[in-house]
Amino acid sequence: MALRLADWSDVRRHAEIVVFNDHLADPSAVIERLRPFDVVCVMRERTPLPREILQQLPNLKLIASTGPRNASIDSPAATDLGIAVTATGYDATPTIEFTWSLILASMRGIDHEAASLKAGGWQTGLGSNLRGKTLGVVGLGNIGNEVARIGLAFGMKVIAWSQNLTAEKASAAGAVLVDKQTLFREADVVTIHLVLSGRTRGLVGGSELASMKPTARLVNTSRAPIVDEAALIEALQARRIAGAAIDVFDVEPLPPDHPFRKLQNLLATPHIGYVTEDLYRTFYGDAADNIAKWLEANASAA
Repeated sequence: MALRLADWSDVRRHAEIVVFNDHLADPSAVIERLRPFDVVCVMRERTPLPREILQQLPNLKLIASTGPRNASIDSPAATDLGIAVTATGYDATPTIEFTWSLILASMRGIDHEAASLKAGGWQTGLGSNLRGKTLGVVGLGNIGNEVARIGLAFGMKVIAWSQNLTAEKASAAGAVLVDKQTLFREADVVTIHLVLSGRTRGLVGGSELASMKPTARLVNTSRAPIVDEAALIEALQARRIAGAAIDVFDVEPLPPDHPFRKLQNLLATPHIGYVTEDLYRTFYGDAADNIAKWLEANASAA
């Protein structure tokens, strides 16, 4: 996809391009693979590049990352080691749209009904309306704000909370500011739109899940560690909530024997919230331009 969706001709004039399609989790394997390269182009937050790895890549001079920021790259270490890091443009539209894909699919049981039909069956259950329900938005940033707006279009009541959210900002998005406990207690759908940080890691745990309605659903297209994975598995296994729809995981790719793969009340997708052709054209088009400019500059300097 990277080579098909962007023009790499300016890069090829100065360098050989090697593409890897598999994921390596072992740091020593990552080091062994990347050691020969002067430039590495990485998909945002797929492969961690901490100091321990970067300092063992003596040839590396440029990391071309997709997206505006990449928390898996140790930027201070890169600076210390003389490694440049570039970013690309971004559009939140795919994630906003995908969040609503998950909400709608979960509320109507679309995954189960489609699987039943393909297996030779027919209708298997009852779905739920969105109109009249309460949407709880955790985080009203660029994505959360748009998710809230769409919730209003569906005729939902929208409530919101985050650590620094004000009543004025919530009102501007058509939402009502509530405290965290109230949001989890009253929402029929809780959707998470926060940046992962020390403050947000484990923000949704056993107590929050326990306060949710037994008919409520949790949706996470943000970052997995914001939700305590073990607590979510326990809540779903005990059917304390109606279900969850998630696109992000503590370990990616998800291990084959992970409990998430067996839960009937979980709709899970393989971190595809931002994976659209439109956004990939931006990602790889900008990355190719960044690499070409760097190569040109260094060729001139040489």
